[in-house]
Amino acid sequence: MKSTIPQIGNWYREIQQGLMFEVVAVDDSAQTIETQFIDGAITEFDFDSWREMLLEEVEEPEDWRNAYELSSEDYANADDTFYPEDWSGPLEMIETDIVNGMYDDF
Repeated sequence: MKSTIPQIGNWYREIQQGLMFEVVAVDDSAQTIETQFIDGAITEFDFDSWREMLLEEVEEPEDWRNAYELSSEDYANADDTFYPEDWSGPLEMIETDIVNGMYDDF
């Protein structure tokens, strides 16, 4: 059987045991492949063990975030800037050390 080349971010199923996991890192110098199972557990395989496994590439499972208790709303606007509704928090009373672009060393 042809050896499957590990791709970071891809999901695989180990055919004999039916385990699904995602490749999260490949370390060429240590010759290891770090994977994360659907339940959140992280494990590591060496290159030789990887070549011996019977693997098939599969689609990302729908419920892979369940181990982290994350919902799709958690990722909805991850890159958007957050603006609080109320700007009058306790940090607003702290004076800055920068005056007119110069640090105040007093």
